[in-house]
Amino acid sequence: MINLILKYFPDLTEKQIEQFTKVGDLYKEWNNQINVVSRKDIDEIYTNHILHSLAIAKVMEFADGTSVLDVGTGGGLPGIPLAILFPNVQFHLVDSIGKKIKVVQGVADGLGLTNVKAEQKRAEEIKDKYDFVVSRAVTAMPRFAEWIRGKFKKDSINPFPNGLLYLKGGDLTEELADFPNAILFDISNFFDEDFYETKKVVYLDKKDI
Repeated sequence: MINLILKYFPDLTEKQIEQFTKVGDLYKEWNNQINVVSRKDIDEIYTNHILHSLAIAKVMEFADGTSVLDVGTGGGLPGIPLAILFPNVQFHLVDSIGKKIKVVQGVADGLGLTNVKAEQKRAEEIKDKYDFVVSRAVTAMPRFAEWIRGKFKKDSINPFPNGLLYLKGGDLTEELADFPNAILFDISNFFDEDFYETKKVVYLDKKDI
């Protein structure tokens, strides 16, 4: 399944190819112990989870030195695939459920990722500030915005001002009613697979959160 990743990210280093090759098996191993991905989904780990996470990279190529907070990371998505792709970016992956963080740590260690910090924490407890927050359909946007408000650095070093990059699917009209400045990117413009037909990356500038 590494070919699926290389199809859209052809410039990977040998180390990244090795890590992306290993990550699917690591998730399958861990999922047998602690269920973080549904059983029917685990066979589609590359399409439904790894590549989906990397849609964020099609919207934003993080500059070296960027700090990213992944809220409600579950088993490490989107944070782990992004950490492989951006080895010079620091990722802080948090989830309130300890066993999920155990999986994150296990996968990160298995891949030799030194740019990932995994922690059992609620978003509201975090005092640090970041360039970006990323997440994958954890909850509705109004509630999520409350969790992450005030967690952003003032100065930006990336093409977009600091803010949120959120993976979400379906009709978001109602959910984003209070966020008129949200920018939506159709993932189907980046990836051909049918799975992405209704999936989006939502970008919100920190000042609009």
